[in-house]
Amino acid sequence: MEEEGHAAQTAGEYISHHLTNLSVCRVDGDWVWNHCEGFWTLHVDSMFFSLLLGGVFVLLFGLVARGAAKGRPGKLQTAVEIVVGMVDGLVKDAFHGKSKLIAPLALTIFVWVFLMNLMDLIPVDWLPSLAALIGIEYLKVVPTTDVNVTFGMSISVFLLTLFYAVRIKGPVGFMKELTFHPIPPPTRGIGIVAAPLFIAFNFFLETVALLARPISLSLRLFGNMYAGELIFILIALLGIYQLPVHFIWAGFHILVVTLQAFIFMMLTIIYLSQAHDTGH
Repeated sequence: MEEEGHAAQTAGEYISHHLTNLSVCRVDGDWVWNHCEGFWTLHVDSMFFSLLLGGVFVLLFGLVARGAAKGRPGKLQTAVEIVVGMVDGLVKDAFHGKSKLIAPLALTIFVWVFLMNLMDLIPVDWLPSLAALIGIEYLKVVPTTDVNVTFGMSISVFLLTLFYAVRIKGPVGFMKELTFHPIPPPTRGIGIVAAPLFIAFNFFLETVALLARPISLSLRLFGNMYAGELIFILIALLGIYQLPVHFIWAGFHILVVTLQAFIFMMLTIIYLSQAHDTGH
């Protein structure tokens, strides 16, 4: 199906088109575009814009770092220094361990997620219309409206959390944290007979809480950004009257864009701080 403008599509078809990723997969040994289902489907547009915006972040901050003036800084340098100082202060306040990785990781997450979210403010027809001119049928430009992207980031944070928890506390300490909290099993008297039940109950609770972290982290970001994108698409159905409404909603949505990047970063810091905590 080729997009021929709003008049050639129903509202449902227009919305469905704009919520469909550019996808590719292998079927019977051949690469197939836009007719893919299953786990091994690749969302090319999400991957492209994620890498592009990650490159923008690295290039922008790298140029500012190399050209930082000791005298009066420019506006870009000032903005970057404000962001770096804010993230550094938050890490010092919320992270109660020792690691050279956490501050750069937090900065990367905040800026990268912010840039990906910021793509939501581009009018929804602009880039897909340009892509259609070169034969690209589908194009979603906001990577964080793709649950695969948000899950990928949250799983990476989850694996880092497990790595540091085992490294700092040791395998035995990590397992004790899962089995001896929140209800310490009895270690003396006749109550010791029930200790395995306490351990099993603790393990169930702590495992559910542990696994809920990447799920909630990813779905929170995905849900908020997907809802925002859907509203922009509904606004686009107004046709020539969409731009005033678009910019009014964009003015409000910039708060969501920034807040979701901030929340993702802060939860990452907190989870990694808990992984470094040896207080139990």
